[in-house]
Amino acid sequence: MLRLLALLIFLAPPVAAQSFDVGPFASFNLASEPILGDPHDLAIGPDGRLFVADKLNARIAVFDPETLEFIEELGAGFLPAVRDISFGPNGEVALAVSGASAVAVYESLAALSAPPDIGVRAPGTEGALYHSSGRIFAMASGIGALVVFDNLEAINGVDGHLGAHDVAEAPDGSVWVGDNRLRRLVRYSQELERLQVIEADKFGLVGPRYLDVTETGLLVVADQDAHRILLIDPEGPDGGTLLGVLGDGRPGLGPNKFDDPEGVAVSGNRYFISDSDNNRIVRYSDFLN
Repeated sequence: MLRLLALLIFLAPPVAAQSFDVGPFASFNLASEPILGDPHDLAIGPDGRLFVADKLNARIAVFDPETLEFIEELGAGFLPAVRDISFGPNGEVALAVSGASAVAVYESLAALSAPPDIGVRAPGTEGALYHSSGRIFAMASGIGALVVFDNLEAINGVDGHLGAHDVAEAPDGSVWVGDNRLRRLVRYSQELERLQVIEADKFGLVGPRYLDVTETGLLVVADQDAHRILLIDPEGPDGGTLLGVLGDGRPGLGPNKFDDPEGVAVSGNRYFISDSDNNRIVRYSDFLN
């Protein structure tokens, strides 16, 4: 308890192995030009466009989700090593800016053209979630803590996630953590009560980074170090079911190939993936199995 209290003060604002012989759950249909610099997580914005945390270019890159053509850049030069983007219930924006060890907070997309003027401190942050409740969940990876902020003040936290990446919201408001160093996915309630752990042994997880959750609660996980994207039903028997896999486990370029994929965004039956070491975005769609 003392350790947790110290953490919150520091962060105050300024089962049996499963067979892996499943097939792909979607098919490749489009790729952007390789104009990005190690893109990380991405999200569909309130205006319907695709927003990408373009890490090495220190910006948010905006794409047309229909054509994957580059439209514009936002925040260029103000977002060192930006890794995650999340939209709030009223169009607010939260960005995990790892190079500043902070989550930058904007009141709207329009504000992204200027330097951030508010935020919360999160050492080595890799992930940020603007929750539907209006609270911000930040993964302070540098100290291994998932911290909850309300009105920019830290109100709760849990440690044990050193180097972890994403925080993603499920349909019931619970949150999933991509805990890559421990090769697992962890689910918490909004009050940070641990609800579920999906371990590496059952699903062959090697380095899960960012993930998204479908409208029905399925997990779409970028297992970066395995060069794969996994579709997992966390409600399946014995701790969940692996429904499908994109990628063959070896780095490459082309359909059903990725090189260190980091981020995932789901929109209906379409999956937008940051093919990070190929410096591009790819789109897959249509369930096959």
